[in-house]
Amino acid sequence: MTETKVKVQLSDEDGNVETLWADPLGNDRYRLDNTPWYAYRVSYGDVIEARPDEGGLLVFGKVVEKSGYRTLRLILNPPADESPESQAILDHLREMGCTYEGADPGFLAIDIPPTVELSAVRAYLISTGQEWEYGDPKYEDLFPDPPPDSADGFD
Repeated sequence: MTETKVKVQLSDEDGNVETLWADPLGNDRYRLDNTPWYAYRVSYGDVIEARPDEGGLLVFGKVVEKSGYRTLRLILNPPADESPESQAILDHLREMGCTYEGADPGFLAIDIPPTVELSAVRAYLISTGQEWEYGDPKYEDLFPDPPPDSADGFD
């Protein structure tokens, strides 16, 4: 008998709530089968711990095991369904080995598998001029030190 997928609630630092599909693994552990659009430091395929709330809804507790996937978020302007140039960005990401899920044609979560260099995807997205952000890892995880002072040293 195969267990069915379940929904797990995740929240971001600003209180945005989303539910993701997950595969039950037993002992309050689940493997995520979706990509988060709002939650940070969690990606497709991660094994998480979740417990039911008083209403029975599974609520994310913590990541137990990282899958190796990374998550970026992309806002396409104009959206992919309105622009061949925006669609070409998504096509190029697929050619690089990434997949994505769209909250809508203009807001997407990009899955970067362990076999794809995050720095290559980052460089490509910078070159597009589109708005994007790190979801997992977060920017602060990759670049923990503040940028050097831009002053030229002269008083």
